[in-house]
Amino acid sequence: MPDARTHRGPDPRDDEAFGPDAVAALRGAVEDLAWLLGRGYAVVSSLKLVGDRWRLTERQRMAVRRASCSDEARASRLARRLPAAALAGQELLIDGFNVLTTVEAALGGAVVLDCRDQTFRDVAGLHGSYRRVEETLPAARLLGERLRAIGVARPRWLFDRPVSNSGRIRAALLELAAEEGWAWSVELSDSPDRELRGAARAVATADAGILDRCGGWFNLARDAIEAGCPTARIVPLWA
Repeated sequence: MPDARTHRGPDPRDDEAFGPDAVAALRGAVEDLAWLLGRGYAVVSSLKLVGDRWRLTERQRMAVRRASCSDEARASRLARRLPAAALAGQELLIDGFNVLTTVEAALGGAVVLDCRDQTFRDVAGLHGSYRRVEETLPAARLLGERLRAIGVARPRWLFDRPVSNSGRIRAALLELAAEEGWAWSVELSDSPDRELRGAARAVATADAGILDRCGGWFNLARDAIEAGCPTARIVPLWA
């Protein structure tokens, strides 16, 4: 079925799945999964064990998986997290879809997970296709304003070429940057994850696979949401 969404908005199941009565169980599940991951257990089998114990729905299990990481991974990621002040006058490589869709979700009223590594992530993530929604340009504008306020000299956006509509979002961001006078580079890459993992410069992402392998990274989606989206629906899943 074609994707006909016009908003990156809330799922009708989320009031129950992520409401106040569910948060304690979700936090407990995140801590249990983190404990298992820290001892080398496979994520799929561990998530089933944890999800069954806490009687979680599939959507809650997805959130728990996205919010969890081992103590070792958490410590490593936080040790390499850069403050905004470190980016002034520098180039920043931006994991385009990862950052943009999270800010879209926040602006659209969808659940945003405050994860164990202190990143913000949406519940579902991106799975091979992307559709521009009403929140797309406001999200890009908010990110642009934050990049300018921080003083990033050369924001370099990377988008997955194989993802549908990647060319269209590249064109939209370049048009916005031209209107605002922002010196953006917006590129399509066959493997942006590989480029971001091996980058010598700072990267902006919440992708766990990149965070575990990159050098310094900046929590751009969280920074932008906290600065420009006071009504965001943040669900805190770590203590």
